[in-house]
Amino acid sequence: MPCPASLRRRGSHTSRGRHFVTTTPRTDHSRGSTSHARDFRPAFWVKLAIMALVNAFALYVLFASWQVQHWGIFATMVIFAAVANWVYFSRRHLAAKYLVPGLVFLVVYQLFVMGYTGYIAFTNYGTGHIATQEDAVAANLAQSVERVEGSPAYPLTVVIDADGDLGFAIIDDTGVLVGTADEPFEPVPDAQVAGSDVTEVPGYTVLSFAQVLEQQSEITALRVTFDPEGEDSVRTQDGSNGYLYRSTLSYDEAAGTITDTETGVVYSDNGRGSFAAPDGSTLAVGWRVAVGVDNFLAMFTDARLSGPFLSVLVWTFAFAFLSVATTFFLGLILAIVFNHPGVRGRKIIRSLLILPYAFPGFLSGLVWAGLLNRKFGFINQVLLGGAEVPWLTDAWLARLSVIGVNLWLGFPYMFLICTGALQAISADMYEAAKLDGAKAPRVFSAITLPMLMISVAPLLIASFSFNFNNFNLIYFVTEGGPNFPGSPIAVGATDILISMVYSVAIESGSTRYGLASAMSILIFALVGLVSWLGFRQTRKLEDVI
Repeated sequence: MPCPASLRRRGSHTSRGRHFVTTTPRTDHSRGSTSHARDFRPAFWVKLAIMALVNAFALYVLFASWQVQHWGIFATMVIFAAVANWVYFSRRHLAAKYLVPGLVFLVVYQLFVMGYTGYIAFTNYGTGHIATQEDAVAANLAQSVERVEGSPAYPLTVVIDADGDLGFAIIDDTGVLVGTADEPFEPVPDAQVAGSDVTEVPGYTVLSFAQVLEQQSEITALRVTFDPEGEDSVRTQDGSNGYLYRSTLSYDEAAGTITDTETGVVYSDNGRGSFAAPDGSTLAVGWRVAVGVDNFLAMFTDARLSGPFLSVLVWTFAFAFLSVATTFFLGLILAIVFNHPGVRGRKIIRSLLILPYAFPGFLSGLVWAGLLNRKFGFINQVLLGGAEVPWLTDAWLARLSVIGVNLWLGFPYMFLICTGALQAISADMYEAAKLDGAKAPRVFSAITLPMLMISVAPLLIASFSFNFNNFNLIYFVTEGGPNFPGSPIAVGATDILISMVYSVAIESGSTRYGLASAMSILIFALVGLVSWLGFRQTRKLEDVI
């Protein structure tokens, strides 16, 4: 038994024969609370390696954005990098360590995309209106060049400088001249010439014939100013001979106008991102400017767009509603039938019924497009004995086809959710209805359907939103066709709003990103409105029941 002295040394106290041993609290952190922030265990080195990659990527983005002077991206990346390092190298903020990755992806893939789409919707961004006014001036002047009549052909050699910029070395009466897109021709007395070929230029590398072929497009587009004081430049089509070219347009920087030197027509800023002549004609290249709500108004007021747009809008609502209605009722009927305990083999049949749902939707669309082909499709050739029914080329048959294909793809989902909802309804309610003498139709309308709708109504709203934007089905089955005749954009009878947006932004001859963004915002508003109304009705149904 320990002696009293030893107990006192250990900080023990006695009371009525009982010993209470007290220990001095540890001043260092317990092992269980050690943070990886500064604990040099394997987990720390893994985190350090990951953060090194994150910081390396951040530095790359910072340098790239600094070079192009994109200060918005620069500032955003500084904030992201600072927050990431602060959170993950701190002993605190445990919850933030889990939230930061998700928040970063939320900002990049959701908030930024939404904000940028909203910004583009109020501009004229699109073909011919991509860059700044200065870029538009340079592009118009470059596109209007013509070969100077009577100009000589200069022996030309393609060279590249130490920075990787292409240039030309030509031979004229004074000797060898070398220049690039940014530097006009300057004499090079130390260059070496063999016949009509320049073989060596100090500070430049002469390209071989094979290297010229590899960069043919860049070489033919290259323009090197011949005289800093003049308007002539040298271009080549074959990489061996150069000719003088001169722009037919002249830019007056003080007045902000471009003049056609051949016709004398003056093009001035029309306030809408283009250089316009007095008769209203514009130069090919413009610049991006804010246009207010013009893109939103164009959908309803522009005669070339309003007709196709309104047709597509009506069909989009019809397609989404019919898709939900047909798939729901077919799925509900099958769920009721195979929920009956008297049906034999219902487990196997249920498994077979969900197979279309397990197959990728876009592949199903491609398969059905082949089956519905007018000349070679299985349906026409085999099932209809060689008939040529225009399933995909007639407007109404094409609409019927996409509804049918969507029914095939969507009913398994409805079958699954209806089966689950039916099995969740209490059997006591059915027993009470039988005691009251209610017939099957009355039981279905008074018990089954209302109870079912409480469970599946939110899913029906989600299905409506999905079909409202069911781009894959439309694109892979009909590609939106058949097209409306005379429409200024490639829009057809089966196009829905989202596929029309894709056509306006990507597939049309001239892209109109501003208009496409405005349509995207309209789609967002319509889907949000329908979803809000649907959930509101669902809450009312819950209150009634």
